[in-house]
Amino acid sequence: MIGRMKLCNATTTPSAMPMALPVAIAMLAAFLLGSRAVPAAGNGYAALVKQVAPSVVTVLVEEQKEGAGPRAVERATADSQDSDIRNFMRRMLSGPGAGQPPGNSPPGTGGSALASGFIVRGDGLIITNRHVVAGARSVRVKLLDGREVPAQVLGVDATTDLALLRISAGALPALRLASSDKISVGDPVVAIGNPFGLGQTVTAGILSARGRTIDEDPYTDFLQTDAAINFGNSGGPLLSADGAVIGVTTAIFSPSGGSVGLGFAIPAQTVASVIAELEAQGRVNRGYLGIAIQAMTPALAQALLGRDTPAGVLITTVEPAGPTAAQLLAGDVLMSIGGTPVTLAGLGKLVMHLTPGTTVEASLVRGGLEQTAVVTVGQLPDPPPNPLQAGGPDTWVPNLELGVVNSTADIRKALKAGDEPGGLIVTQLRHDGAGALAGLKIGDLITHAGTKRLEDVTDLSTVDRPTNKLPLLLRIIRDGTAGFLAITGSEEH
Repeated sequence: MIGRMKLCNATTTPSAMPMALPVAIAMLAAFLLGSRAVPAAGNGYAALVKQVAPSVVTVLVEEQKEGAGPRAVERATADSQDSDIRNFMRRMLSGPGAGQPPGNSPPGTGGSALASGFIVRGDGLIITNRHVVAGARSVRVKLLDGREVPAQVLGVDATTDLALLRISAGALPALRLASSDKISVGDPVVAIGNPFGLGQTVTAGILSARGRTIDEDPYTDFLQTDAAINFGNSGGPLLSADGAVIGVTTAIFSPSGGSVGLGFAIPAQTVASVIAELEAQGRVNRGYLGIAIQAMTPALAQALLGRDTPAGVLITTVEPAGPTAAQLLAGDVLMSIGGTPVTLAGLGKLVMHLTPGTTVEASLVRGGLEQTAVVTVGQLPDPPPNPLQAGGPDTWVPNLELGVVNSTADIRKALKAGDEPGGLIVTQLRHDGAGALAGLKIGDLITHAGTKRLEDVTDLSTVDRPTNKLPLLLRIIRDGTAGFLAITGSEEH
């Protein structure tokens, strides 16, 4: 999960609910933010870990075949710091499946992955990240006592990257969500998860900062910690010294892909609000104005407001089919919404507390004149998918013992092969198969078989088994460089 909705694209908020729903949500939030305390850790964390560890789970995901190409490209570019699909600020990815090496899934199946989660209610409610379970064929949860049980996805929220699961495994020990405002920067914190699929792992650090914004996300003020957060920690709890959950680990800042002491967590108060709505209705509804904005400067203020002191935000785009298309114009200076002054950093959070389908008064300056407009609040759509996620299922080529998927223009660009009109991405390789023995790697772009240009997986799926006397010549592109491989069915010398 790398892409996030940017402030210039939209603003958001919880939505309209039936009359009984706020009561149910308030009751659940009150339970989750209850005051039951875990004994303090004292001079160490052993007692705390003993109490809370049974509530932390591993989330086992059988992934859909869709997305095989992007996953292959991610692996192929994992060592490239300038990769088009690896942002410094990135969502946590799930760790490799425990049952088989990544990229070596059985023919015709998707891969497996694992991440972390935690029990938040004793009847089986579990919190994890949305990107962990998004698009999964099946989800299972492994408890600390070794039991594996199927999990139902009750709802997901793309904006905060949270998901709510339910399992049936009898009475379970639950963790307590507590407001992160109750601890201060510099206070100790503990993170528990399953980094790299190694098994439950405890790390400790301090709360390094609060109110961080990542990926230009206007909706969540993240907590920052120097506790070691790595791939596979996604969805695990960040705990205070008394064992209360203050956040859900979800992202890292890393040029290398491993922890460098810059981890980020969704604050517990945000989590409590989101999962209450997910349990009640399966999704979180948020407000949306359908405008893009920029900050005011003294020069812009002089030109548009007739004064040197900046105020409000400048509307740069109004979506033609958006909810405010009839009321707002590009070039308007938006001064306030519902009587509350707006800023570039605060507009997203402000609109977040409006109800889709309702109207609100906006104060603005147009052509130097102050005026008001009654605008309708729309429903925030889910963030658009990363274009690299496009593509269908991969196809197993039995005589080469590898999987391939059709490439897309975005994937070819990420592989530094943007000038190629087509080709197939290698998504799976049997370690002792003909393709692997010849030197193919996951993420290679195969453009030709012999002199034949490959346009579709069907062009390769029926090739004969190559031999030393009748090798198969493939043209490939790896890291932007083209070359040929001769596949013989035996190891390349």
